Amino acid sequence: MGKSNHTVTEFILVGFTTDPLVQLVLFVVFLGVYSMTVLGNTTLIVLINNDSRLHTPMYFFIGNLSFLDLWYSSVYTPKILVTCISEDKSISFAGCVAQFFFSAGLAYSECYLLAAMAYDRYMAISKPLLYSQVMPSRLCSFFIAASYLGGFINAFIVTKRTFALNFCSNNVIDDFFCDIPPLVKLACGRKDTYQAVLFFVLTSNVITPTVLILASYLFIITTILKIRSTQGRLKAFSTCSSHLISVTLFYGSILYIYSRPQSSYSLDRDKIVSTFYTIVFPMLNPMIYSLRNKDVKEALNKLLK
Repeated sequence: MGKSNHTVTEFILVGFTTDPLVQLVLFVVFLGVYSMTVLGNTTLIVLINNDSRLHTPMYFFIGNLSFLDLWYSSVYTPKILVTCISEDKSISFAGCVAQFFFSAGLAYSECYLLAAMAYDRYMAISKPLLYSQVMPSRLCSFFIAASYLGGFINAFIVTKRTFALNFCSNNVIDDFFCDIPPLVKLACGRKDTYQAVLFFVLTSNVITPTVLILASYLFIITTILKIRSTQGRLKAFSTCSSHLISVTLFYGSILYIYSRPQSSYSLDRDKIVSTFYTIVFPMLNPMIYSLRNKDVKEALNKLLK
């Protein structure tokens, strides 16, 4: 990752609080959320793989989204759980680099994947009779591979630039994981040029996929308006509702964290928002894509029987 002029060999993760009782409560809450995340995403992956009715491009993307969320949550939560019940709040410098790199890579990959899913929804609505032909498995696999490749290439760049900052003496991270805002506040020396890195992250991994998603939904709306019956319009729009909810929740929280200037960072407030997109959101995705989905419910009933 390159060398930085630092004397820090480890970081101390403050977390949410130093109160032992509150930490125990948080441990129980986070353990429950993580258990539901693993159960929900694993169940959705199994259902999609086992039920032939779910072998469509849409569910192929949903299954990969569940796999990504499962991996993404596992980057943070085990360390958070250990920090809540242990007196040792430290994380090695190399461990912080690894956590930062994988969390960034997975988050950026999810941004691209959600953009690919928006294009998939446009194809499903605009060409329903030719859906399987215009979205062949080879094209879907290409979108998945491109999402991961783009996400981890950008993660490598931003990780290299972040840990090239000078960490002279203070090693206390006022957060529960290694993230850009607390690390930038922790670094000493000149940090003005790092704003260019944040602009790169925002443009490449958030704004660009957002533009692609907005363009896809502009075409989707145009197509839906051409449908004559109200029932047909509602049915077409309902196929996009789950994806719209995911995009709004995920992009909304990320934009809040990274689209503001460094001077306006509030670490206490940002911890709550970060908790949402790192821990809570991976748990919500299986619910978003299954509770209102008739095919998934039928596949689950079939599996249970």
